[in-house]
Amino acid sequence: MKTYSQKASEIQRDWLVVDAENQVLGRLASQVATLLRGKHKPTFTPSLDGGDYVIVVNAEKIRVTGDKANQKIYYRHTNYPGGLKQTPYKVMLQKHPDRIIRLAVKGMLPRNRLSRRMLLKLKVYAGPEHPHTAQQPKPYALKG
Repeated sequence: MKTYSQKASEIQRDWLVVDAENQVLGRLASQVATLLRGKHKPTFTPSLDGGDYVIVVNAEKIRVTGDKANQKIYYRHTNYPGGLKQTPYKVMLQKHPDRIIRLAVKGMLPRNRLSRRMLLKLKVYAGPEHPHTAQQPKPYALKG
């Protein structure tokens, strides 16, 4: 028996729609990262980007457990001295709900060039509408 290794020309990509309404942030992000990476497919190859396109809708209706809604803080730096900026979770949820999911999924992907290409296949929208109807995406039911 030889181990099967998928080639780049054999990759089949689907478009999946995930509804984030009333989903817990971390559990949603880990399952979306698995879909982007392609680990749910029997042809998974770690060195190739064999995952699917994932569309996440209703990002503004995501929830977090415990007291994270009051305590969670997002950090970024302006690359100037003393330029550390902080944004609380509640402010981020009002202004940029798509960034919350994007950052959570980014943290669950490996840190390499391949993950940056995988993250380009993630499309996040605050409301229930998305502009990707021409790709005929299939609804994906999250586990758990």
